[in-house]
Amino acid sequence: MKRKLTELADWLGASGQLLDETLVTGAAIDSRAVKPGNLFIPFRGEHANGHTYVRGAFGKGAAASLWLTDEPNPPEDVPLIFVDDAELALQQLARAYRAELTCKVIGVTGSNGKTSTKDLLASVLGAKFSVQKTEGNFNNELGLPLTILSLEEETDIAVLEMGMSGFGEISFLSKLAEPDIAIITNIGEAHLQDLGSREGIADAKFEIIDGLAEDGAFYYDGDEPLLEELVGHHPELNACSFGYGASCDLRASDIRVTPDGSGFTAAGMLEGNFVIPVYGEHQVKNSLAALLAADRLGMTAEESREALLHAELTPMRMQPVHAKSGALFINDAYNAAPTSLRAALSFIGSTSLRKDKWAVLGDMLELGENERQFHESVADQLGTLSLKGIALYGPRMRWLYEKLLENGTDAQLVWSEDDYEPIIRTLAESADEDTVILLKGSRGMALEHVLEGVLEMEA
Repeated sequence: MKRKLTELADWLGASGQLLDETLVTGAAIDSRAVKPGNLFIPFRGEHANGHTYVRGAFGKGAAASLWLTDEPNPPEDVPLIFVDDAELALQQLARAYRAELTCKVIGVTGSNGKTSTKDLLASVLGAKFSVQKTEGNFNNELGLPLTILSLEEETDIAVLEMGMSGFGEISFLSKLAEPDIAIITNIGEAHLQDLGSREGIADAKFEIIDGLAEDGAFYYDGDEPLLEELVGHHPELNACSFGYGASCDLRASDIRVTPDGSGFTAAGMLEGNFVIPVYGEHQVKNSLAALLAADRLGMTAEESREALLHAELTPMRMQPVHAKSGALFINDAYNAAPTSLRAALSFIGSTSLRKDKWAVLGDMLELGENERQFHESVADQLGTLSLKGIALYGPRMRWLYEKLLENGTDAQLVWSEDDYEPIIRTLAESADEDTVILLKGSRGMALEHVLEGVLEMEA
């Protein structure tokens, strides 16, 4: 966003002081992240009042700041716009700017795979177009408007991730972003404690169609019956499914591990062989969504094939990391839910990358009242994988540990409630050039510390 200060005041229908034709570029809600030319937006919370950082924001080059009308003692020597609600003002600015943008917008949501799909979309489309994407986890009611305000007017395509924890949130974000293409990667179990059932999760994710352009396209996981049912209730949608099933409009088969990542054969709306530089069948499915979007936006299959080969994903999504010992880590530690955990375990069980296989698993969080059942249920799949070792981290993983002891296992078994060291030592002693190690856990478990610990011991 590059707009005059007086224009922003007009967008907000607000008064201010020292308002002039100064050009404002972008916005920030954290004074530490302020860049020269930004509009600083101070929030007032229980533990901090952003107004105390307004001076500091100007010291870092802010062009102007909002100021809540009921906040006393506004500084008189800096440009301020007075508003009643900082959050609403931020969203109003984003809505006004979005209305003036001409770029195509792709909205992405889902229980798992949002970020990977966003990265794949940006990589593929970036081979032909100017693309901007959501950075980090700026995917909520504050992050999304900040992302919109960060878009350059010359951008051809904006890929916007949309997250949620309850009903109505995706609908709000979709209406704010007004996507030309909407994508649901899958329906899992994350946020069961807030939404009550997988049916509830599907309903909440499906809200992404609420802001979809009238002539827009909707792409969804065709292997998910809950989504198929919802699509059936909306015949007006220009909907295409992707997945593995025979009824999907774009299908992947013959999925195989290659030296470069995962290879697969596409059929249906696109035909041919493709390779992505990352492991896992679920990442193959994510790439199908990117192929559909690229096709709709005018890229040829050959252009998409070449772009996929060089796709760059955010770290800790089935990321291969080679240790000095020769061991191969598959770092998938960014997050975990039962669906994504099953997918990662399926990969480690079927891969021929190494003969000795380890699974290092951390607690799955936000699963609600059935969290014990979800953790214990992993034991059945683990029992089929012929693993050399299983290392479990976190208080909830004790349930799985005890279930594995009850069932019996030939794998070396380690559990630690809150200390990475026992797992690090075990892996450092066991791992060699014949070893592949999967790391998978919820973000709060920070399993990348296990990888870092092993690599430090090798240094």
